[in-house]
Amino acid sequence: MAPVRIGVLGAAKIAPAALIKPARKLDEIDVRAIAARDRAKAESFAAKHGIPNVHDGYQALIDDPSIDAIYNPLPNGLHGRWTIAALEAGKHVLCEKPFTANADEAEAVAAVADRSRRVVMEAFHYRYHPLIDRILEIVRAELGTVRHVETWMIIPLPSRRDIRWQLDLAGGSTMDVGCYTIHLLRTLAGEEPTVVGASARERSIGIDRWMEADMRFAGGATGKVTASMLSPRLLSLGARVEGDKGELRVLNPYAPHYFSRVTVSTNGKKRTEPRASREPTYMFQLRAFAGAVLRGEPILTGPADSIANMRVIDAAYRAAGLEPRRPSLQ
Repeated sequence: MAPVRIGVLGAAKIAPAALIKPARKLDEIDVRAIAARDRAKAESFAAKHGIPNVHDGYQALIDDPSIDAIYNPLPNGLHGRWTIAALEAGKHVLCEKPFTANADEAEAVAAVADRSRRVVMEAFHYRYHPLIDRILEIVRAELGTVRHVETWMIIPLPSRRDIRWQLDLAGGSTMDVGCYTIHLLRTLAGEEPTVVGASARERSIGIDRWMEADMRFAGGATGKVTASMLSPRLLSLGARVEGDKGELRVLNPYAPHYFSRVTVSTNGKKRTEPRASREPTYMFQLRAFAGAVLRGEPILTGPADSIANMRVIDAAYRAAGLEPRRPSLQ
């Protein structure tokens, strides 16, 4: 079967790790083209990473009949517009997280995806790593009734020039690292949360540098997410699930190929799980994308899941007294 021929929108820093390097090891993926607003930048990126074709703009790349799928790592506020453009051109899409600027835009993308019958996957790469399946197995088999779930992701991003701090590009900590914490919270709980309260600290007007949101689940459990790109705590990545029969703690569930640790406490005993696969999360994600496109295999992070995640993000912003993000006009 022919490989999936992928075109890349923008010369994003995430593209080498998320797509280009793992694609070199997968016969089912062929990165064929790139386009950026600055053609010189695209040409430099293509030369560095061995991408054979450079297009003059995003639409030209999307319209290329030799391309089967689009990788969309553009700024958050541009995800929806260009994912829709790709779908309408008959292309499959692997879109970086967060899926769109807000839930309404996610629903619009989902409608086009349904009509076009093309694969759309949100790039929550961590979800495809076997560590997450093992964690879910422990939660279901050993912890009993879940009472509380916490997830957190705190990283340092001090540079004010980073696009993730731009409101007009749908930036903010909750959109960036917070979308991971919310997605993992939903995954571990196995149901959708209601935001019951949230507080945020702003770096500039409307842009959150820190967010904490409290959740409640229909089954009675509670939850909490913490997300920050600028706080006194420089780096903290983890999750905790408390059940009536025990507790699970995870160090770095988001990129376990670098480092991670899973500890389980039940019946008065504590153990550490064997190290999960060291293969990068992006390899698992790209295999899943290829399988969906070529063989119709199911994906874990499709449009319905993306809509649910964006609804929680929007609700957290509102509860914290901030406005949900808007699509970019750029």
